[in-house]
Amino acid sequence: MAKNVKVLVLRTAGTNCDKETVFAFKDSGADVDLVHINKLFECKKKLSDYHILALPGGFSYGDDIAAGRIFANELRVKLGKDLKKFIKDGKLIIGICNGFQILVKAGILPGNLLNKEKEFVQTTTLMTNDSAKFEDRWTHLQTTGNCVWTKDIDGKVVYFPVAHGEGKFMCKTKGILKKIQNNRQVVFRYCTKDGKEPFYPDNPNGSVDDIAGITDVTGRILGLMPHPERHFFFTQHPFWTRFKTKARYGDGAKIFQNGVQYVKENLL
Repeated sequence: MAKNVKVLVLRTAGTNCDKETVFAFKDSGADVDLVHINKLFECKKKLSDYHILALPGGFSYGDDIAAGRIFANELRVKLGKDLKKFIKDGKLIIGICNGFQILVKAGILPGNLLNKEKEFVQTTTLMTNDSAKFEDRWTHLQTTGNCVWTKDIDGKVVYFPVAHGEGKFMCKTKGILKKIQNNRQVVFRYCTKDGKEPFYPDNPNGSVDDIAGITDVTGRILGLMPHPERHFFFTQHPFWTRFKTKARYGDGAKIFQNGVQYVKENLL
């Protein structure tokens, strides 16, 4: 019997989108474990047993210091060696909202673009929205870049909700931003309904280059602020009753399905 795709959804105090993320992967055909990060510290669970690591949304540790900072430090300091092997083995990582904040502050994204030592070093951040308030709204996103998670939706406009107070994407230097752009690591950009340049509130936080999500150079590690798990089913669209054509899945489902399918084709 063939092995199944195994997904680890990692949580801690303050995580609150974990069950939706678990459901999305299970519906996509994966075996999913929801695990508290302490179980990895205590070696009761091993990261190496999984094909996909998912960091869901929420407010880990109350977003004390800065959104995702404490969780990011735990990953980098306590699990850095395991994470490097996980990535080297060609496995997948996705971070959604707080998960994206964790990935950039741990230095896992955008990757070691200008770091010769190949250590996890933070080069980008997600900071307080320009509006200086929590933004809870639906956003249109232009899908771009080279990412295994967005297969078949590249070039399309999708519709995901955001819910964050610190979602403004910024780079440490202009050189880092240029490298991200040149490497096609920008996966999602905020846009208008017809795919044009956005202004607030279409860009809800003021992110540079309207960036809503990025990947590493391999296209296997994805971080995004909007929530694809909240538009997993067609009926989660706020205006679904107005559409003449009905479907089972919404725009977000393809992301989880792509991740599971990639593992089946490349890692099993």
